[in-house]
Amino acid sequence: MIERLEQELAPLKKQLLLHPLYEDIQTPQDLKQFTEAHIYAVWDFMSLVKKLQLELTTVHLPWQPSGSAATARLINEIVWGEESDINKDGVPMSHFEMYLEAMADVNADTQQINLFLKGLPNKGSVLDYLKSASLPDYVKDFLYFTFETIETRPLYEIAAVFTFGREDLIPDMFIEMLQRMNVKGNESLANMVYYFERHIEVDGDQHGPMALEMISNLCQNDSAKWEAVIARSKQALQHRINLWTGIHSSLMLTPTL
Repeated sequence: MIERLEQELAPLKKQLLLHPLYEDIQTPQDLKQFTEAHIYAVWDFMSLVKKLQLELTTVHLPWQPSGSAATARLINEIVWGEESDINKDGVPMSHFEMYLEAMADVNADTQQINLFLKGLPNKGSVLDYLKSASLPDYVKDFLYFTFETIETRPLYEIAAVFTFGREDLIPDMFIEMLQRMNVKGNESLANMVYYFERHIEVDGDQHGPMALEMISNLCQNDSAKWEAVIARSKQALQHRINLWTGIHSSLMLTPTL
């Protein structure tokens, strides 16, 4: 079933990998503008990860065994890597914090994402907060899809968005970024290059295969679940395409200094 799923997603993945956004990020100003929008996708990814951990492991007291130790191990290893990896200097930090560090190198504005996070509700739904957030529509729509999935969809669909909208996609996408964006060889962008290369390494070699195994464990031989996974995964990829297109359009509208 994984093979069929990959075949159905291939046209959307191709659109993403051939997107003109990458080659049009050529100046520090372009990269700055890209990161100021992309940081929200880096952030909401962690909510997908933590939702899966909440559902697939025991994170309350008193402790009880989870339904599947194998699946719990998979998600715990992914969380460990995403929430407490090491940066290029060997300092433990989440991938979100690594990205903020990289943004500082291009003088990107991190105040907006920090203000956004401060305003988040402590508990309850995030969807109403997103509706009123002062964000570009293409960012808001991307986040809304993520949290609508987290808050309303069954676990296997959440895992599908995580797996096929993120982990299975990110290595190839970031390879395209490094090959086509004007960033390699620039020492001032070392943190950004490390962030991309770290995801290519970890997601491609470790987290991606783990996530595929998690999907198989959750769906088993249930054809209805697999069909739902395919449908939701396609939606996730389309929302990423829309995000890239929105960022690209904003770049093209920005005057060259």
